[in-house]
Amino acid sequence: MQPNYIIELNQQNFQSVLEGSAQAPLLIHFWAPSQPESADIIPNLQQLAHQYSGQFTLALLNCEQEQMIASQFGVQALPTIALFINGKPVDGMGGLQTVDAITAMLSKHLPSQEELQLKTAMELVDAGEFEQALPTLKSLLSHFEGNSIIKLAIAECLVELHQFDEVEILISSIPMQDQDAKYKGLVAKIELHKQAGDTPEIRQLEEQYNQDPSHLSYALELAIAYNSASRQEEALELLIMILRKDLNFNEGNAKKTIMDILAALGQGNTTATTYRRQLYSLLY
Repeated sequence: MQPNYIIELNQQNFQSVLEGSAQAPLLIHFWAPSQPESADIIPNLQQLAHQYSGQFTLALLNCEQEQMIASQFGVQALPTIALFINGKPVDGMGGLQTVDAITAMLSKHLPSQEELQLKTAMELVDAGEFEQALPTLKSLLSHFEGNSIIKLAIAECLVELHQFDEVEILISSIPMQDQDAKYKGLVAKIELHKQAGDTPEIRQLEEQYNQDPSHLSYALELAIAYNSASRQEEALELLIMILRKDLNFNEGNAKKTIMDILAALGQGNTTATTYRRQLYSLLY
């Protein structure tokens, strides 16, 4: 069974197929059985359509069976290829063509693979799938030369995933002209996080620890408080310091605490990756 992006064009479906070019570009291949060279490329065109997975619709028009449709297009020679967008011809090629030449023509009108990846990632952000969207968005940032829309999407993911250690650097690089409502909303969330993470209890523990940094129990208490306030990087830094001095401190509770934090952050978190390596270097 043919996928819905490969169609045999006929009088019955012609109008609906042409109207469908408003959703996806339509590539019509004009051919005829009496001219084998026009049919030889059809398998290659079908393979090309499969590779693009519905980014365009391939319509095959047998000009001998559908002479009325062929005459409407004024086709003079076979094979002929025509590309339609929004019901209007935008490009075309007459005569025998290589698949590479057809691909080059399509590339002028179809989104790049990076653009498609970005579209998918932005849809994931809109759906609240921040952990899935984040790696793709980060990988595309250099390709799109630091695009502010991508930066803001990354910042949204980081905020929602409570990865505040990364987000402040990123948000500070957004130029003034791109500091829109979304930017202001993210800045507000970051400020709220700071306020929530700077409680009287934490300030007291910090003062206690700063007075006696060699007291590992103070360090462990402060690390636990930092983690509760979503200040994971500061918590991890303290815990690594503790474990460097005593790997089994507090009957192994320091080790268990750091492993719990790393597990909660997940495999894709860059902060977790950094401290996970440090922990492994101590353990093994």
